[in-house]
Amino acid sequence: MEIEMGVGKADQIGFEGDAGEYYVWSNSKTPLLSQYKLGAGKLFLRPFGFALPHYADSSKIGFLLQGTCTFGLVSPNSREEKVLRIKKGDVIPLPSGVVSWCFNGGHTDAVMVFMGETTKALVPGQFTYFFGAGVLGFLAGFQSEFVGKTFDLDQKQSDTLINSQHGALLVKLENGTKFPEPNEHIKEKLSATIDDPSGDHIILKRGGLINSLTEKNFPTLGEIGLSAKFVRLEGNAMLAPSYVTNGSIQIRYVGKGSGWIRVVGSEGKPALDNRVEEGDLFIVPQYFATAEIADECGMEVFSIITSSNPIFGELAGSNSVWNALSPVVLRSTLNVSEEFEEVFKSKNTKSITIVPPST
Repeated sequence: MEIEMGVGKADQIGFEGDAGEYYVWSNSKTPLLSQYKLGAGKLFLRPFGFALPHYADSSKIGFLLQGTCTFGLVSPNSREEKVLRIKKGDVIPLPSGVVSWCFNGGHTDAVMVFMGETTKALVPGQFTYFFGAGVLGFLAGFQSEFVGKTFDLDQKQSDTLINSQHGALLVKLENGTKFPEPNEHIKEKLSATIDDPSGDHIILKRGGLINSLTEKNFPTLGEIGLSAKFVRLEGNAMLAPSYVTNGSIQIRYVGKGSGWIRVVGSEGKPALDNRVEEGDLFIVPQYFATAEIADECGMEVFSIITSSNPIFGELAGSNSVWNALSPVVLRSTLNVSEEFEEVFKSKNTKSITIVPPST
């Protein structure tokens, strides 16, 4: 089965203005997005930039690459606004239909990448956002007759409600604008840090770090059916080949550094064999195996998996199939001598999820 794979940066403008920019990976440049019903976007929010309250047609996970950001979340028909502040390296799940806003009250740009599934989206492969106010908002669409009757307002009041906000998606607020303080007691339920040695992690000296967030250690992910994985490779280190055993799909984004990625399918040859750098995104189809090698500068890759409890099958090391096969089965499979089989097995006695650089 031939699959058109590729690597690329966000190529389509969703919004540009004084408050920031929002770009998306288009289906034309990344066709696997629509084929596998996935979506991805990247937000640049300037200091005192405000993303107007909205909900989306898709569940996704946001990963803060730079800066700090205050988020507000309101569940359908809830009277409670949950406010939290996230920092670089934090992730935040955003279920479809939940109203959210975000505000950059810091002194530097906040940069965030969003990735998720679009199974029930209006347009497969794209996130569609619905706003309450502004030129793209519901209020503008219903206009004064409906708005006035709904809120018991006269004509002048209705026009004020509808027309006062001239922005769309992102607006610039006055310097010094104060937003609600975070509800610290709920932060751990709504966001988590993924780029440091905590939680479900693997650390290898001179090799790097793997940290995963699943429904097991971050229950909120169970609500959206997604999980997240962060890989930091030191210079020239390698992420050993693996695949997701339950048929989940991976969306992978290079947040820092550069390196080489290879994805192998069922035909015994690379389906994707590319150098990648910061800002690149690529997709690993279900059951395809993938491996990564960092350049001298190292590399960081953030992934979304379309399962809240993915299981990775290792293709090298002590937990791999090669180590489990009996000697005669291994020799027959590889068509090698007993001597070579023993040498090969001796090389697979340790876990090698991350392979450090050669000394």
